[in-house]
Amino acid sequence: MDLESLVGVAHSNGASDLHLEAGLPAALRVRGTLRTLGEPIPPRELAESARNLLGEDQWQHFLEKRSCDLSRNIRGVRCRINVLQTARGVGFAVRLLASFTATVEKLNLHPDLKKLVTPSNGLILVSGPTGCGKSSTLAALIQEINLAEARHIVTIESPIEYTFRPRRAYIRQREVGRDTPSFEQALLDALREDPDVLMVGELREPETMRLTLHASETGHLVLATVHSANCAEALQRIVGAFPAEIQSNVAAQLADCLVAVIAQKLRFRPELSLRLPECEILTASHAARTFIRNRDFFKLNSCVETGAEHGMWSWARYRAWLDARTTWYRPEQNPEPTETEFLDSAASAGVSLPSLPRVKAGAGERKAVVQPSSPASNAAHGSDRIEIEPVEGEFGKILKRPGEV
Repeated sequence: MDLESLVGVAHSNGASDLHLEAGLPAALRVRGTLRTLGEPIPPRELAESARNLLGEDQWQHFLEKRSCDLSRNIRGVRCRINVLQTARGVGFAVRLLASFTATVEKLNLHPDLKKLVTPSNGLILVSGPTGCGKSSTLAALIQEINLAEARHIVTIESPIEYTFRPRRAYIRQREVGRDTPSFEQALLDALREDPDVLMVGELREPETMRLTLHASETGHLVLATVHSANCAEALQRIVGAFPAEIQSNVAAQLADCLVAVIAQKLRFRPELSLRLPECEILTASHAARTFIRNRDFFKLNSCVETGAEHGMWSWARYRAWLDARTTWYRPEQNPEPTETEFLDSAASAGVSLPSLPRVKAGAGERKAVVQPSSPASNAAHGSDRIEIEPVEGEFGKILKRPGEV
């Protein structure tokens, strides 16, 4: 069974993740639980699938780094794929992303989250463990801006997970490794690109954190994700990533530019047959800024408990709100057309870009055609709406078979 078929099976079973390991059967994560599927997969088949998926250029990069991140549309499903070398051979970790456009309503999040993206500058952090839906929440916040305001949005991701169709906003998406060599370079570039909103896929390195803080201080609204269990730990992790002698300065920067921190985890509700996000939300009240500036992170928990009037939500109060809620968005009951991706617009315009060292695009080109909106469309949606009609490339171009292994 090939990767395309396995993704189709995973999608039909409602899986969030697909794991492939040489010599083991495929494993699906359904509602947070792993389930195995079929017979063990021979190592040679997985190695050939990886080489076909990556293409020769990225395959060489994989042989050097022993891992590679990419995203693809497979069987109509947007997938984030990590190809990795293990003791048994080549393996895959595939995240199946939502087939609908993420919004606050469609993710069953609290409507108060919409208020967080109204400021024109500052920093919004989305935190939580792996697989808790951080990327989806981040995409929902970007989409709220896209639907409401004419702002210039630049996203920096590794890889691109959700592709946005510009509505009122003007959106540029850059993928690390394909469109830019690093998060750091993309952030430096972004400051010269006249952005209103920046989205940073993940804060990992101190230099990325430093440039993100700088961007949020210089008149931009910046949204980013960080791995942590709660709001206080997210802020503590950022400050702790820097040398001890400058942590006081970083804490002061963070206190001045912070808008909010959203900590998130997913919980399966059997009575609803849904996995719902539970959140803790810390907003930048005067007391919260003081605690951050003094690095009293342990006091932020009590700040969240008593900060309802400032738009803060503790885990317990958020769960109580979920328990009292009666209406839910269910993707299977509210189908919508799948929006195809529109990437590689430079290639479609005939612009030849120099390849980045060792990291090149292995995917086939897909054309994005900009069509003028009609007067009727302008009347219905406003004259500042931007409509881009994508032309989807054939999947066979993406999985171009190289020479034999």
